[in-house]
Amino acid sequence: MRLDSSVRRRLWLQHMLFLLLFGLILGLLAWFSSRYAIQADWTAGGRNTLSEPSRALLARMSEPVRITAYARDNPTLRDGIGRLIERYRRDKPNLTLTFVNPDLLPDRARELGVTLDGELYVEYRGRGEKVQQLSEQALTMALQRLSRQPNRAVLFLEGHGERKPLGMANYDLGAFGRELEKIGIPVHSVDLSKEQRIPSTTAVLVIAGPQQPLPPGEVQLILDYVMRGGNLLWLLEPGGPSGLQALAAALGIVVLPGVVVDPDTSRLGIKNPAFIPIVDYGPHPITESLRAPALLPQAAALDVRPTEDWNSTALLESQSRSWTETDSPDGPIRFDPDTVEQAGPLTVGVALFRSIAVNGSPAPTQQRLVIVGDGDFLSNTYLGNGANLELGLNILNWLTLDDAPIIVRPKAVPDPNLDLSDSALALIAATFLVAIPAGLLASGWLIWFRRRRR
Repeated sequence: MRLDSSVRRRLWLQHMLFLLLFGLILGLLAWFSSRYAIQADWTAGGRNTLSEPSRALLARMSEPVRITAYARDNPTLRDGIGRLIERYRRDKPNLTLTFVNPDLLPDRARELGVTLDGELYVEYRGRGEKVQQLSEQALTMALQRLSRQPNRAVLFLEGHGERKPLGMANYDLGAFGRELEKIGIPVHSVDLSKEQRIPSTTAVLVIAGPQQPLPPGEVQLILDYVMRGGNLLWLLEPGGPSGLQALAAALGIVVLPGVVVDPDTSRLGIKNPAFIPIVDYGPHPITESLRAPALLPQAAALDVRPTEDWNSTALLESQSRSWTETDSPDGPIRFDPDTVEQAGPLTVGVALFRSIAVNGSPAPTQQRLVIVGDGDFLSNTYLGNGANLELGLNILNWLTLDDAPIIVRPKAVPDPNLDLSDSALALIAATFLVAIPAGLLASGWLIWFRRRRR
């Protein structure tokens, strides 16, 4: 085909127009990329994206967060810190990260107690905390603790043989108390025989299985605390001599006689029928994140009939084949409908709430109470069973008026190892070492042969 000058001119113009448009598109893409960032996490389980609990926590933190990384000039370490903090910055733009070489500021590092290369110091609302482990779990927990109100503590009632919040005995709640302190909930004890009033700074009052009846004066202090709008966690025991019948009557709670038993527990490998698994959770912020069953040893059933100003939600229910056994659960058990025994499903945990004006405030706040017919599930012996720990943390989290989930589960890498059989390895080796090279050589020879015959 012969091209004259006019055709060549049009082709030249087309080429110039194409190059101009192509350069314009590249320039626009470069301009947009410098001003807008588009990121996508295609990893299994979203390993490079914050979990929902962390994102919910950041949404509640309105003020700026400042993070100082005390790391030496190690590009690998600083790059890892930057990638972790960048996940948080996507959801909280007013979070800042500053790198400081501790060798250049030894006095400041010594003042903060920085001992590890790469240690983080997180500041929020004038308070700070160190983070030594570079993980989402550790950093989110630190932010959770800093976001809580520092002057409100959880008080555990003492003086009547209650479970101690930091005790080491099997009966005590020491492991649970330490978990509460890890998430920023201070734990203290209160002896009402020495106090004239429950402090107003109390976030939650915990009554954990008194072994002796409370005197009427102390019962009245607890009633006054609840009537003023105080939050309460009441861990009941079957047949416990608490002396708190007046409190139960004020809340519309009746403790049914006997111990809840479930004959189907033997199918789960549980020998004692009084150790009931809770797999039916009520719809509530406390239980919505629970995926595993909780284990309640020796639980009492509750008949909940709240008064007019209270709203109630059943949190924990036993299975349909359970009942309240009034005889000893250690021997042969049998449901007797002609007695006071009641058939399941039975409520063993309930949440109560109401709107109430506190301290003369015109805006009402929500008062929250949780009553559970067992305290063993939070004890040092049984805390590690099933979802017991997560359930207990969620209860205290909700009672302290903090509904954000606090459990950050680690994201596991699926299939980290590729296991191949000997035949599969031989097939891969034959394909890449023999078949593909032979095919390329054959195709090259065929092309050369066809061109030679032209």
